[in-house]
Amino acid sequence: MSDSEETIAKDELVTAALANSTEPAIAEIGTLYGIGAGTGDPELLTLKGLRLLKQASVVAFPAGVKGKLGMAEQIVAEWLQPHQVRLALNFPYVQDTDTLTQAWQQAAKSVWPYLQQGQDVAFVSEGDVSFFSTFTYLAQSLQHLYPEAKVQTIPGICSPLAAAATLGIPLTMQAQRLVVLPALYHVSELETALQWADVVVLMKVSSVYEQVWAILQQQQLLNRSYVVERATLPEQVIYANLSDRPNLQLSYFSLLIVQVTAPSLVGS
Repeated sequence: MSDSEETIAKDELVTAALANSTEPAIAEIGTLYGIGAGTGDPELLTLKGLRLLKQASVVAFPAGVKGKLGMAEQIVAEWLQPHQVRLALNFPYVQDTDTLTQAWQQAAKSVWPYLQQGQDVAFVSEGDVSFFSTFTYLAQSLQHLYPEAKVQTIPGICSPLAAAATLGIPLTMQAQRLVVLPALYHVSELETALQWADVVVLMKVSSVYEQVWAILQQQQLLNRSYVVERATLPEQVIYANLSDRPNLQLSYFSLLIVQVTAPSLVGS
């Protein structure tokens, strides 16, 4: 056998050995998908969100309180498959930055082992995942701790849009200016918004409703104000024209829409 023939034979043996090797291949890192589940009606989940939800090996969501299912898990429960891992992540309802940061990092550490094994993780959040969503903090923490992590965001229907649709009114028209307040930390924030905007949305109105009602009464806007509680859910409640409702007892999932400027009607 010539030297060249011997070299070719050795190369073929090496190639065959590599082909038959039992060394496990390095798994490609899975993707963390942030999926907006909408406001409560399971049919408001987008087609893309539903497809990725069903394909994911692991489905994560904010844990409920006191052992109850969280809102996001309730919304998608009927779509989940028996083989999927369900991962409840704890995000405390506190203002302390250090406590929150630790919770976000712990959530990222809980998700990472699945991604590292090549499994996709679908994190489901009520509403839209880029609209006041916990997913933002999870994704940022994950990419900070593990720069190689892959993240994709799938939009959903957020509560102001769902509430306006439920009321049968446009949220905004033409050049109308819209302000969305995530919460009310001082009454002056609402007063300033009402002076500047044509439409104001206040999330988490339940804890400050009486203060808000007094401001709306002072500015003669009660008859242009709406409260929608649990939009798109079976127990949804609508309060239109708040003039005779100064003491509503509302649930956490309630928001206020104020039409500061009446929308211009077609043909008017």
